[in-house]
Amino acid sequence: MSDYRVVGDVSGLPDYGFGSRSLMWWGVLGFMLIEGAAFLLACAAYVFLIGHNQPWGAGHLPPVLLWGTAFTVLLLLSDLPNVWTDKQAHALDEKKTRIGLIIMSVAGVVLLVVRGFELAHLNARWDQDAYGSVVWALMLLHTLHLITDLADTVLLAIFTHTHEMDGGTFSDVSDNCMYWHFVVLTWLPIYALVYWAPRILG
Repeated sequence: MSDYRVVGDVSGLPDYGFGSRSLMWWGVLGFMLIEGAAFLLACAAYVFLIGHNQPWGAGHLPPVLLWGTAFTVLLLLSDLPNVWTDKQAHALDEKKTRIGLIIMSVAGVVLLVVRGFELAHLNARWDQDAYGSVVWALMLLHTLHLITDLADTVLLAIFTHTHEMDGGTFSDVSDNCMYWHFVVLTWLPIYALVYWAPRILG
């Protein structure tokens, strides 16, 4: 009886993938799920404290709405070049992907500057009472994620301008764009809690 051995030539297959075909994509997704749970717990703590401290935010002026709203608008607008950058990465367009990373790096820096004005106008100290502590906790939690993604974007921008780009690099850019969506979406409930809850419930 003859032995049969099936051999397939996979040398022509790409060594990278986008979306669920990428191992890194699953890693980023898992990180977002873990961090999303942390955001949920922080928001739940905020809501819990509302029920035990009435009127909510007593003794404090609400955070200055101007800076929080400006940050929110700019953050939402920043997702437009983010989507564009992701599209260029999928198209394997080196020049436009590099441009997109620079735009997103600049956007991240601008957002951090506005966030600095936000933190300076929260009208509450972190160690003053439960209200101040939970407000600062939510703000700093989101700021940490903003800094994390900005650092990753800047490093990718530097790398893509100093190294030849391959499929794996384009895939990394796409994964970074996905994480920016996470940064944008997680801010919306925090914005509602920090800026509008004290005005409605106070």
